[in-house]
Amino acid sequence: MQYLEGRKFVVMAIFLAVAVVFATRLFYIQVLDGSYKLAADRNTLQRIVQTPYRGLIYDRAGKLLVQNTPVYDLMVVPREVKTLDTARFCQLLQLPVEDLRAGLLAAKTYSRVKASPLVPNLSTPELAAIQDNLMDFPGFSIKARMARSYQDTIMAHALGYVGPVTPAHLEKPKYAKYIAGDNLGISGLESFYEQQLMGQRGVQYRMVNVRGIEKGAFRGGEFDTLSRAGQDLHLSIDRELQRLAEQLMAGKRGSVVALDPKTGEILAFVSAPSYNPNKLTGKGLGNRYMELLRNPERPLFDRPLMATYPPGSVFKLVNEAIALQAGVVTPTTGFQCNWKLVRCTHRHEPPNNVNIAIKQSCNPYFYQVMRAMVMRGRSTRKTEDAALGLADWRQQVVNFGLAQHLGVDLPGERMGLIPSPNFYNKQYGKNHWNFRTVYSLSIGQGEIGITGLQMANILAIIANRGWYYTPHFVRSIGKQGPLPQFQVQHRLPIEPRHFEALVPGMQEVVDGRGGTANLASLADVGISVAGKTGTVQNYHGEDHATFAGFAPAEDPKIVVAVFIENAGFGGLSAAPLASLLMEKYLRGKVAPWRKRWENWLPGPADRFLSRRH
Repeated sequence: MQYLEGRKFVVMAIFLAVAVVFATRLFYIQVLDGSYKLAADRNTLQRIVQTPYRGLIYDRAGKLLVQNTPVYDLMVVPREVKTLDTARFCQLLQLPVEDLRAGLLAAKTYSRVKASPLVPNLSTPELAAIQDNLMDFPGFSIKARMARSYQDTIMAHALGYVGPVTPAHLEKPKYAKYIAGDNLGISGLESFYEQQLMGQRGVQYRMVNVRGIEKGAFRGGEFDTLSRAGQDLHLSIDRELQRLAEQLMAGKRGSVVALDPKTGEILAFVSAPSYNPNKLTGKGLGNRYMELLRNPERPLFDRPLMATYPPGSVFKLVNEAIALQAGVVTPTTGFQCNWKLVRCTHRHEPPNNVNIAIKQSCNPYFYQVMRAMVMRGRSTRKTEDAALGLADWRQQVVNFGLAQHLGVDLPGERMGLIPSPNFYNKQYGKNHWNFRTVYSLSIGQGEIGITGLQMANILAIIANRGWYYTPHFVRSIGKQGPLPQFQVQHRLPIEPRHFEALVPGMQEVVDGRGGTANLASLADVGISVAGKTGTVQNYHGEDHATFAGFAPAEDPKIVVAVFIENAGFGGLSAAPLASLLMEKYLRGKVAPWRKRWENWLPGPADRFLSRRH
């Protein structure tokens, strides 16, 4: 009996202990912890998501390029929509009934319990009409957010644009932080620096009555979180230089890239034709985007980053540098201008050294330079000999940042092409090609393809005598500097003296008598320019014009690479355009007599320029 009596007390103690635990837990839930009450009272609480203030974008002088303007979206939670007076609702918003039904269906498809935008970018009259009557339409709310607006019409391709997050985005883990109605960077710098620009959203809980009227913060804001604004971007772009470059490229197709060779900072970046960046913001963005997309001139195509062309004679500088490093030629090596090897652009004196060859842009000379580099005395008729030398040649060329992504801070960069022996094996079949098949690479023609950005980087390497920083737009993010990858110096395995040997010839191109780019000379204002012209063969129409150079030649502060489609000889169109940009950047102005060129250059090469040449 005593045993049974003891068991009774044990059981009673257990039940008592469990009762105390449950009572304690209920007291905590009902009195101390408000989170459960928060969940139970959602029908009397309003959860307000605070969209963070997107970071601003400034030019190198600290002037605003991209700012935020407030816009308002009409949001809907389908489950909370009860008896909707469709006729009155549509009358207030001047919204077709079919659009309302389609919007509600899309919202239900996304989520019945989450808010999604029904009418984005409300106009001021629409906002006023619906806001005064919102209490009569349960399930609907106004969400304020910031849209982008642009202070100028320049830099559309580099800046990019911001658009609404789509259901397809929300299905991807990468966009887990986003909700319907958010914006995100779609292209350009807006996309590349999305994580820095977007900031961090906040949440506020507000007590509301059955009519939707706010009664104050829930529990004094205990569960609220503050939004955190995105970081500002400070670019290296020179606004006035950019504006002038776009003006000069008006009516053309092509690209201009200007950068500071000592830092890799991009000073101007032009893709022509372009468009007004304000077209891709605000209400009707989708329709305007489709108009640009269907435009046969392809204004959305980012040519400096995505268009690849043979570089023409500018590439002769690369071939000469690697041949000098290999020791197969010296600065004093001369070759005959032998038209039996390849045609030259014009008759001239024999190029007895590299300076004369660069000045005259002698095709036979650079044919023989590359033959010396690739063949090393082997037979030009044997595939295996050509393949062996071409593989080594390609490895040296790739060091210039070609046939790869440079890593600029924009999405969508193309690699370009430097052909390899395998490429020709696939094109012609193994043992069915030799040096005579690939000789056009010696003058920057044939299968080779590079971007305008890569061309500018080649000249930065020469300007620095053998090294470069990855080209980039952003000088600082908030109060910090550029991203780490843009602070790493890349040095080529070519001695500085070999790059130094190229510069006198490049100066003769511009300032020497009979040089191919005399129209790029700035000698009259005391600035020495080193550069190289190019005329790129185009089998589908007029030849393309190129010029790439830097100034001052002895201490380069700016590199400019110009590529103009169907403009013919590079010395007549691309070269003078580049010189105007160099003068503008270095002097802050353009000489009055040369300023008149601005009115000629946007169209075909003027006859006056042809006579001067």
